[in-house]
Amino acid sequence: MKHFYLIANPSKREAVQVAEHITRYLRARGAVCEGSAQEKRREGAAYGYTDQKRIPQNTQCVITLGGDGTLIQAARDLVDLQIPMIGVNMGSLGYLTQIARGEALSPMLDALLKDHFRLERRMMLEGAVVRQDKDRTRGMTLSDCPPEEGKIDAGAVKYGIALNDIVFTRRDVMQVLKFQVYVNGELLNEYTADGMIVATPTGSTAYNLSAGGPIVTPGAKLMVLTPICSHSINSRSIILSHQDEIGIRVLKNVGQKQMAVFDGDQVIDLDSSEVLRIRESKKNTTLIQLKDVPFLVNIREKLARV
Repeated sequence: MKHFYLIANPSKREAVQVAEHITRYLRARGAVCEGSAQEKRREGAAYGYTDQKRIPQNTQCVITLGGDGTLIQAARDLVDLQIPMIGVNMGSLGYLTQIARGEALSPMLDALLKDHFRLERRMMLEGAVVRQDKDRTRGMTLSDCPPEEGKIDAGAVKYGIALNDIVFTRRDVMQVLKFQVYVNGELLNEYTADGMIVATPTGSTAYNLSAGGPIVTPGAKLMVLTPICSHSINSRSIILSHQDEIGIRVLKNVGQKQMAVFDGDQVIDLDSSEVLRIRESKKNTTLIQLKDVPFLVNIREKLARV
């Protein structure tokens, strides 16, 4: 690789300094390295923090400086470009980042320059909030109401994409929600809970894990449904195929406001006349892997620090 782009999280005190060091190191070895700090989210922008129009067309690798959140935000903003990514951790755990805080950077940079790495594709989810009559919920699929990507205003189909998870939850009032979950148009269950997490294997170690869901190896192709604080003693996580389609229909929640949250960042409001549809995205995130540390070993080491 010879063409790099850096995305630094300015809220991480060391990120800008590390970005300058990486830029000098790569340029001294004949590589092209550009980049910028994340921008503050702008109202109505088609991206969260990084405008993909700023990324040079010949970019071969995006290096993020921050934590898992920084890498996830970059993955969502740049998903159409399909550029391999690698993260340098400036935070605490960093399940997705390859380089830990305080670890030497030169071995990573040398490996990238010499193409000594492997690529790992991670599945993503797409979700659309669509207005439907109650009688049409059964048998409907997301393809029947195709979302328009990037258009989430009130006048268009509301749409989002996620690497970790899509979470259905309440907006304001601290009361439980009543909702139904459908799989491929068939009713799975009716829940009374604080919400529902739909996670990818990558997201299984995020909110899903905190809510008592299972840890899934990142190479798997599946979705995990984990209820949040369900009012049922036999309510457990459910594993679905990556080919399945999930529908979450809001029941009448008096005085409640509901929302769908994409990777803890993008928020779309729902009302009782709308259905949240979730399926595997045709797009994915490609992560650069340098280390041959088994997934379970990595998890054990990360969790030991908590």
